[in-house]
Amino acid sequence: MPWLRAAHEQRLEGCVPVRMFPVRRGKRLAPGWWWSATTGRLVHYGSAAQRDRLMLLDQDHQVVDLACRPVEFVWRAGSSVVRHAPQLLVRWAGGRRELVDCVSVSGPSRQLLSRARVLGSCARAAGWRYRLVGPADPVRVANVRWLSGYRHPRYADAAVVGRLREACVVPRPAVEAVGEVGEAIRVWPVVFHALWSSRLHVDLDQVLGEHSLITAGAGAA
Repeated sequence: MPWLRAAHEQRLEGCVPVRMFPVRRGKRLAPGWWWSATTGRLVHYGSAAQRDRLMLLDQDHQVVDLACRPVEFVWRAGSSVVRHAPQLLVRWAGGRRELVDCVSVSGPSRQLLSRARVLGSCARAAGWRYRLVGPADPVRVANVRWLSGYRHPRYADAAVVGRLREACVVPRPAVEAVGEVGEAIRVWPVVFHALWSSRLHVDLDQVLGEHSLITAGAGAA
């Protein structure tokens, strides 16, 4: 159907991928699936850059929905027919929607840059946004990857989180707060889940460790 009709009438975030990522011999990372704490669903990915970006979006509390390749654009370029399925669709709090293609450290190809101009125009016409994103900061990726191991709701403990927030009204080393709240083996997983879900805050652009300063206030972090 025409793009503008699809953008305004269809809930594209709920669609399955129009095309899966192929497994390529000799490639270090095979395509896989990411369990999204935001949606409770599996989201397909095809590269390390896409997996990392998907993980960072999943941790961002402003993101309310995610999908992989839920729509494919088809258009004519001279005598040729071009097809392109953006890798990710993101819906943000407030309703803004965004199409994303992830590129490796070597940058986008000339073909992708050409397609990006068309996709950008289409997105703007629908009141959406389209962007190309490169690799994220490796320190932030490493920190969020660690926290992602505790993203499942089973690590949430409202009583412990409440005590942690009381203990961290002002920034303080994580190990001090854990020692004050309870038994380390029980409290640390709750700390990591709270940092993932933004119930507690820490500077994720610095290497995360037991002496990292955590706080209940986002601005203080």
